Amino acid sequence: MNTVKLGKTNLVVNKNGFGALPIQRVDKKNAVRILRKAFDGGINYYDSARAYSDSEEKLGAAFSWVRDQIVISTKTAAGNAEGFWKDLEQSLRDLRTDYIDIYQFHNPDFCPRPGDESGLYDAMLKAQAQGKIRFIGITNHRLSVAKEAADSGLYDTIQFPFSYLSTGADLKIVEACRDNGIGFIAMKALSGGLITDSAMAYAYLEQFDNVEPIWGIQRGSELDEFLSYQDRPPVLSEEMKRRVESDRKELAGEFCRGCGYCMPCPAEISINTCARMSLLLRRAPQESYLSEKWQKEMKKIENCLHCNQCMSKCPYGLNTPDLLKKNYEDYQTFLKPVCQE
Repeated sequence: MNTVKLGKTNLVVNKNGFGALPIQRVDKKNAVRILRKAFDGGINYYDSARAYSDSEEKLGAAFSWVRDQIVISTKTAAGNAEGFWKDLEQSLRDLRTDYIDIYQFHNPDFCPRPGDESGLYDAMLKAQAQGKIRFIGITNHRLSVAKEAADSGLYDTIQFPFSYLSTGADLKIVEACRDNGIGFIAMKALSGGLITDSAMAYAYLEQFDNVEPIWGIQRGSELDEFLSYQDRPPVLSEEMKRRVESDRKELAGEFCRGCGYCMPCPAEISINTCARMSLLLRRAPQESYLSEKWQKEMKKIENCLHCNQCMSKCPYGLNTPDLLKKNYEDYQTFLKPVCQE
């Protein structure tokens, strides 16, 4: 069973990290069942966030009895110290614990520092002194913020998107974390569902002994897939390498990663799915995306207000309205055969 040491924290975690965002979509009984099965299978690292509705509560229900045997990270998206303390205390209650192993700033548009106007980092230091958190982390989708955090000497861990679709600039963040003794936690290891071969994704990340991927899991079948890789880790074969290069060519340029930071939309458009519909139709089973439900969702693009709020919030700097328009036009070409049947 392969493990990763998260930088200077000396926390040693299973190479499979459990991303607990999706379990907010599962009823509590089944969520607890999946979480305990993950623990029994050797997974000892679980990542959640205050923003993930009842995810923390489900983790607490599953693991309060084995708290000392797992590593928990969670996040606050608070913009000031008052909100920080409110989030932290609620997370501790929901997780049924008196400490959090890694407490992370959740995708801020700046790099919190001691003495800045937000007061966030100073609150983090105080919480650490009180024993409520062990290590300080930050998550981000912005390359500039991640780079600043990696070079700042202020963070024990950085969580950043990383997969075989990542760029050379992204890889430099991984290398900076290694050089600076910072634990690197890879989110979006399946690129928001655009990578459909988990074995290939796992094999690629297996090359980096300082990278801890967290896989978003909500079904037992998904968990079984990743557990199977622990005893028989997939190897990046020549055939896989050719497929990686093919995927990189197909997904070169601007594409929506589905992170959802553009939401909510005042026109109620499901931007984080609709803006990448063309890719989903070509890389996943089409039937569900051509359903009446998604036809209605895509039609909402016609009501786009062109307020550009989504574009201003996109951490990747995408022209989201333009992407929506292109995806809607492409979607209609897929619908024509369906309508003719």
